[in-house]
Amino acid sequence: MISVHRSEDRYRGGEPDAGIETRHALSFGSFYDPDNLRFGPVLACNEERLAPGAGFDEHPHSHTEIVTWVVEGELTHRDSTGRSTVVRAGDLAHLSAAAGVRHVERNDGDTPLTFLQMWLAPLESGGTPSYTVVPGLADPAASYALPASGAVLHVRRLTEGERTVLPDAARLYVHVVRGRVALGGEELGPGDAARAVGAEGLAAVAVEGAGAAELLVWELAG
Repeated sequence: MISVHRSEDRYRGGEPDAGIETRHALSFGSFYDPDNLRFGPVLACNEERLAPGAGFDEHPHSHTEIVTWVVEGELTHRDSTGRSTVVRAGDLAHLSAAAGVRHVERNDGDTPLTFLQMWLAPLESGGTPSYTVVPGLADPAASYALPASGAVLHVRRLTEGERTVLPDAARLYVHVVRGRVALGGEELGPGDAARAVGAEGLAAVAVEGAGAAELLVWELAG
């Protein structure tokens, strides 16, 4: 079973007057939809756009695995473990909040910042917080394992007309970062997502004439 969720149907949040624009794919904060609380371990998939100088002041997290994918610009991250990093386009950042951590996220650059942030529930609570940055995932079929949530994130980059077979999994969450792809009889564009249950032999094809495509694919155990 596959369900498609369009970019224009995402709930718009953030603080536009402060240079923060957010689009939520699942229930988040003041946006509550009892039929859209989570998808397997995926608790949130937020598209964030920060104007130069804008950002999120220090705030807490706990018992959450937070994976950030920078689309364009540079994201400054500082947290209570003493980490201070700049995450750039094509980089992946993973904050394991564990028993509790506080952090700041800002656009300290002079150009707009766009990033996708995905929150997943851990299989077990507690533990020591950690922060990892994987720079420049250049491989067109790179992946990042998140065993704490029973998940693997696959990055798929396709040239026009190229086809990629997605993993067979109990659940798949597919987000189109750029380009257009045909998937399960539907065409998806930037910001669109598909959720599949019991996926077997599912393939995505980059649409001719729409440029190269980039997908983030969560392979979920449950």
